[in-house]
Amino acid sequence: MAHYLDFEKPLAEIEGKAEELRAMARGNEEMDIEEEAEALDRKAEELKKELYEKLTPWRKCQVARHPDRPHCKDYIEALFTEFTPLAGDRNFADDLAVMGGLARFNDQPVMVIGQEKGDDTQSRIKRNFGMARPEGYRKAVRLMEMAGRFGLPVVTLVDTPGAYPGRGAEERGQSEAIARSTEKCLEIGVPLVCVVIGEGGSGGAVAFAAGNRVAMLEHSVYSVITPEGCASILWKDAEKMRDAAEALRLTAADLYQLGVADRVIPEPLGGAHRDRDAAISAVGNAIAGMLGELKDMSGAELIAARRKKFLEIGSRGLAA
Repeated sequence: MAHYLDFEKPLAEIEGKAEELRAMARGNEEMDIEEEAEALDRKAEELKKELYEKLTPWRKCQVARHPDRPHCKDYIEALFTEFTPLAGDRNFADDLAVMGGLARFNDQPVMVIGQEKGDDTQSRIKRNFGMARPEGYRKAVRLMEMAGRFGLPVVTLVDTPGAYPGRGAEERGQSEAIARSTEKCLEIGVPLVCVVIGEGGSGGAVAFAAGNRVAMLEHSVYSVITPEGCASILWKDAEKMRDAAEALRLTAADLYQLGVADRVIPEPLGGAHRDRDAAISAVGNAIAGMLGELKDMSGAELIAARRKKFLEIGSRGLAA
């Protein structure tokens, strides 16, 4: 059953009527309703285009969080071959919110690391809704170090509302683990390309996304805090999340303008969840393009370019 967002309710009604007509026709072969159903399909397509041409930042947040969007696991299964998962931080435990391992991308050996939210109630609880604990970030550090030793490019897939803020995580050094992961991103002498595939929340996302190239899907978001959290702090009212989303400049278009994102990957009309295969293919093309841009650079050049990129963040927006 399709999941519709709040602003998609008019679209749900039209598509629901079209499906209802077709269901009636399946039960009565004498009914000829295809012309009417096709007219509803055209109307739905026009409405979908109208809705998605003018998405507000808050609606972009809703699309980025859509439960049917492809997640890290989907991208790894579709784009990478010979994936060999690696587990644990060699200190405390394995964090299932973080997937990672050796794989081949277009027959090139790589290390792929990403945050996995899960796709049903059981898997979401198991994956802690994509919110990594310290052991998750320490696992990522371990895998990046391995990639550096063996000269393997690193691909990261970012999709998290933020690092897990629980007591146990804080007791085990959550902030230190995030800082170490961010530091490792900046110091490894191999190409590091990152794609924000859904939510990029706070330091929990930065710890995976401090790369040579950062791409964002068209309806993904990337910000220092969630709009609800920002609204609660600034206005003591989480319901002002729409205002907060505007102020945070968290959309892919905004972040491209500021130099945080290097490219914006177009999504199928209606979002990545409407055509998962097309969205995954577009991400694969972007990863291939970004790795191609970095393939002839030495380790020292990669590190220097990464440093320069992050020192210049915001300069495009200020110049404008």
